[in-house]
Amino acid sequence: MSRLIDDSITIYEALQNIKNGKFVMPAFQRQYVWSMEQIEKLWDSILLDYPIATFLFWHVDDDNVTWDTYFCNFLSEVTFDSRKQADSVNYELSNIDVKITDTAVLDGQQRLTSLFLSLLGKAYIRQKFARRNNNGGLVTKLLIELNKNKLTVDEEEYNSKKYDIKFSEKVGKLSPTQFEIKNILDKKFQDETTRPQAIEAAIVNVPADSKEYAREILNKLYNKIFVEKLIRFTEIQDMKQDDALEMFVRFNSGGKALRKSEITMSILEAYWPSAKTEFGKLLTDSYAGFGSDFIIRSALMLYGDVVKSNISKQIAEELKNNWNEFKKAFKTLEIVLKGMKIEVSRFSSSWNVLLPIVYFIYYNPDYNNNLEGIRAYLVRAVLFTYFQSGTTGKLQQMKSNINSNDQEITVDMLEQMNDLRVTDGKIEDILNAEKGSRVAGEALYYLSLDWRNKNFKYEQDHLHPFDRFDGSKPISVSMEDWRRWRGNRNRLSNLQLLEGRSNGSKKDMRLADYYNDMNDEQKAEFCKQAMIPKDVSLEIEDFEKFYEARKAILTERIRELLG
Repeated sequence: MSRLIDDSITIYEALQNIKNGKFVMPAFQRQYVWSMEQIEKLWDSILLDYPIATFLFWHVDDDNVTWDTYFCNFLSEVTFDSRKQADSVNYELSNIDVKITDTAVLDGQQRLTSLFLSLLGKAYIRQKFARRNNNGGLVTKLLIELNKNKLTVDEEEYNSKKYDIKFSEKVGKLSPTQFEIKNILDKKFQDETTRPQAIEAAIVNVPADSKEYAREILNKLYNKIFVEKLIRFTEIQDMKQDDALEMFVRFNSGGKALRKSEITMSILEAYWPSAKTEFGKLLTDSYAGFGSDFIIRSALMLYGDVVKSNISKQIAEELKNNWNEFKKAFKTLEIVLKGMKIEVSRFSSSWNVLLPIVYFIYYNPDYNNNLEGIRAYLVRAVLFTYFQSGTTGKLQQMKSNINSNDQEITVDMLEQMNDLRVTDGKIEDILNAEKGSRVAGEALYYLSLDWRNKNFKYEQDHLHPFDRFDGSKPISVSMEDWRRWRGNRNRLSNLQLLEGRSNGSKKDMRLADYYNDMNDEQKAEFCKQAMIPKDVSLEIEDFEKFYEARKAILTERIRELLG
């Protein structure tokens, strides 16, 4: 169980820890995104005695990191664009020596990097229209104005700077009353015996009426950096990397809930910088709308542990090195499903069901010999709502079973799995699915594969109109039967898929009237598509016979679908 330790250090101590390699960042902390204005306001807050929030540190040692756990060093140089926004710089990955490095920053990266750049690093501004890959840019300095008569801040405006602190690229034309903040690190300021003389030298050009103001600023700046313990932190000890990632997600939501997959994508990009670009090329056409989560989970399924959900260097390199084979598996999946008249795009929001098929196709070149097993698995997983809960565990279970079954998905294998075994009870559950439910919609979809036109939009429709059961009952029907019929009117055996325009014209017509309005050819096609039993009355008085006869047909058809 992890332990929490609360402590505080000075800004100078924190920056020395960064400089000496004691402090690093986990690989999932990847980009520095602050603007120059945010850095300026951070220093303004410090001089205004505002707290700069608590930091969250993770104590790392040989017990909670492995040899392939990567970290990032803090940036010592950042180039900002012409709008003074930081370019998205990727940190370089490295292993750590826990004898030197013992702390990873989970929350506080932007603030610590900003402080480090201000005092020990370098900030550049890239000129407008300059190429992004050009090295550096114009050198800048972070300055504070010591002449109170030159202050240009608006005291009435909320969230504006109260001190005149700003970056300037005009380093050759500095005002004699501006002080470069990093000069406070000069030994003359650090030594108590020489500090008064150093301050007086720094304010020699400041007008007499501002000298006391200037002395207060420089003394305060010294105290904020070297004396006051402003870096208040909570250090978490005895915590594994999985938990550190979870902690990071929770503490860095920024008002918007972050998903673990977003951070996982950042880790993957650290190992494979062009990953997002390659993902974008794959996620087009039939796979548009699937999202990068689908690819990441597939990579974990193929090369790692889908339960732990962590992208390691090994998994990232497997994905990168086998990218062509990986893409081929997805193209093959699309072709296989198309041969079954199933559109892969149908699974854009329920893609977990496809991952065992991807795994089977990827590792078994003879997948074509067992299309029956693929189809049976897919239909069962969908109609039995296999992935309704415990998704990662079930994916791992499928992966293990495929491996144990000579890299195949077979009907026999499925029959050995409780959740995917066909039983009368599961078929009855499908038949009891009601209009609007996912199971009813999926069942009607798979039952209509042989005739539906992918260019048409279909809707779930009642055969015997729903509202007809709200009116008066037929004289020949008992009240007990009528109540039972009303309970069955919304279930699968009274539902069909009907093309949208036809459904709009049918509305609440009695089934018998709707049928009798057709010619012989239309009647035959309607009965075939709607699976209407032969020689059964379509009058409402005979609803029970109709319902039970159609239920028997659906039962047989569903059993065939399930393999």
